[in-house]
Amino acid sequence: MKSITKISIMFLLFAFCKVNAQQYADPEYIKVTNERATKIVEKLALGNKEKEKAVTNIIAQQFRDLSKIHDRRDAEIKKVKEDASLSKEKQNEKADKLKADADKSIDKLHQAYLKKLGTQLNEDKIIEVKDGMTYGVLPITVAGYNDMLPNLTEAQKKYIYDALVEAREHAMDGGSSKEKHAWFGKYKGRINNYLSKEGYDLNKESADWHKRVEEREKAKSGK
Repeated sequence: MKSITKISIMFLLFAFCKVNAQQYADPEYIKVTNERATKIVEKLALGNKEKEKAVTNIIAQQFRDLSKIHDRRDAEIKKVKEDASLSKEKQNEKADKLKADADKSIDKLHQAYLKKLGTQLNEDKIIEVKDGMTYGVLPITVAGYNDMLPNLTEAQKKYIYDALVEAREHAMDGGSSKEKHAWFGKYKGRINNYLSKEGYDLNKESADWHKRVEEREKAKSGK
């Protein structure tokens, strides 16, 4: 009986892996990841077809490798959460372990990915790739803070920038747009707490800023 159970489990595991392998080898899936990577590479303006192809392949493969880790993690967590034989506490404990293991795999992948990009691109271009993978949130957010708070000191500007750089490193490994934006939201919360301690009334500053933006827009449209 035990041997039959073991065989059944092995068969199910093999079937699961086979389905996953088929999914990630699917031409349509590969096409989508290639298109996402191509859009990022086009903005780099490398002017070298061979290099463009190499960088596109590296980025597209990163999207696929990240998806494998995220999908496996999510599927395993789902099974744990549906296991009625486990207490809620045990479910959470196992889910946290799965998340931690996935994070370790993502960290290793992240470092290997940056090394691969480094064989083709300089640091400035790698930063452009990072921004491309995270919808340009970092430069947009930095510009927003500088526009809202024109009297920021150099030390305050550095804190904001450094915090957003850290957020971007996490966000570029996110499995969805929502997850990527959530990382920036988390770090913007830290930035706002820091600025409040520095003496800024962010509610007032934000309200005043929106008025200035509205006035600029009206001036542009000639109204």
